[in-house]
Amino acid sequence: MTRQEAISLWDLSSQESDVQHDFAATGMVDVAIVGGGYTGLSTALHCGQKGLSAHVLEAEQIGFGGSGRNVGLVNAAAWLPPQEVRKVLGDDHGSRFVSEFSRAPEYVFSLIEQHQIRCEATRTGTIHAAHGPAGFEELKGRKAEWDRLGEPVDLLSRAEVSKLIGSDSFHGGLLDHRAGTINPMGYCRGLARAAQGAGAEISTGVKVTKLERDGDLWRVSTDRGELSAKAVVLGTNAYTDELWPDLNRSFTLIHFFQLATKPLGPDAAYILPERQGLWDTGRIMFSLRRDANDRLIIGSMGTVVGSFNKGLSHRWAKKQIARIFPSLGPVEFEDAWHGRIAMTPDHLPRIHQLADNLYTPIGYNGRGITTGTIFGRAMAGLLTGEGADTLPLPMSGTSTVPNGALMSRFYQIAFTVNQMIKSV
Repeated sequence: MTRQEAISLWDLSSQESDVQHDFAATGMVDVAIVGGGYTGLSTALHCGQKGLSAHVLEAEQIGFGGSGRNVGLVNAAAWLPPQEVRKVLGDDHGSRFVSEFSRAPEYVFSLIEQHQIRCEATRTGTIHAAHGPAGFEELKGRKAEWDRLGEPVDLLSRAEVSKLIGSDSFHGGLLDHRAGTINPMGYCRGLARAAQGAGAEISTGVKVTKLERDGDLWRVSTDRGELSAKAVVLGTNAYTDELWPDLNRSFTLIHFFQLATKPLGPDAAYILPERQGLWDTGRIMFSLRRDANDRLIIGSMGTVVGSFNKGLSHRWAKKQIARIFPSLGPVEFEDAWHGRIAMTPDHLPRIHQLADNLYTPIGYNGRGITTGTIFGRAMAGLLTGEGADTLPLPMSGTSTVPNGALMSRFYQIAFTVNQMIKSV
């Protein structure tokens, strides 16, 4: 694969091999799964382990969507602070959600260990960095709630966070010891390998064009043929198309872009020396990490404008690295990419029942690694007789986000303006 063909740096640097199989109609399966990302592959793996036959149908390649374009932060919980989650979901469901997603990184890393997934996993935590004094006050509130829940999260002073990051540009931070980092495409491909090992079928380059009831079964039509399934799970999240009416209008679509430097070697050893991943408290979020080959990978909301070596996003990335690490000197970049995020009005994910035996987990708000993995496990439980009351959050029907398409365009303009301002 050439760099021009790759969807991201992770596509090229993954130690796990790509999984590619042409579609072969298998008659009837217990579960047809649309989408070969974290959700679909976790569903297939856990269904296979529970004795269900599963077939994953991916229109492009494994990890083509957000799973192969992710930052690679294995974070606990949701965007919202725990107390806000309980306000939205209620004490019972909210507490269960917070508890399960607090343990989500541990479960992801257990799968990595169990299946020997080669994805450059680190378990040194992640840093939620305060972009200013107001951001630090927000982090204090999160820290108080995590203390109440007994979770291993440390509030860092400006001096402490500067030591961990290698920069004095931030006003403090939260170090979450539950979290870590991975090569996101490596993890995705490893899940595919594990799912196959559990008996699941995976077909790539096959687009599902229609879903319709055929008695007690679903007829799944593709551009390569048909199969029948007792149940269908849509694992398309932010890459949802017109397959199911209005499903792609149930969230607001936003983008997140990243640029990767060339390997910096010993010159970057002082930057994130323990290799935590970082994101900040700014309204337009910023991310930073150092990968196993000593590249700096920097990102923010929006799309790549230009390319990795010229244009607006390139200027933005150079400016931000020079601001945060002034002693580093000039850097060269070798890749740039962006992906999609499905943002919900309350910043919490959903599990929708679209029809009898047709489900979709969706609206991950940028937390795809843990959410997709946990929801895939939950789907397998639901399809093998576990009650809906065992799901991480209540199942719901769909609703259209008012002015979602308009807001998506507004955000894109705002994010591009932000790149322009911060490139000066």
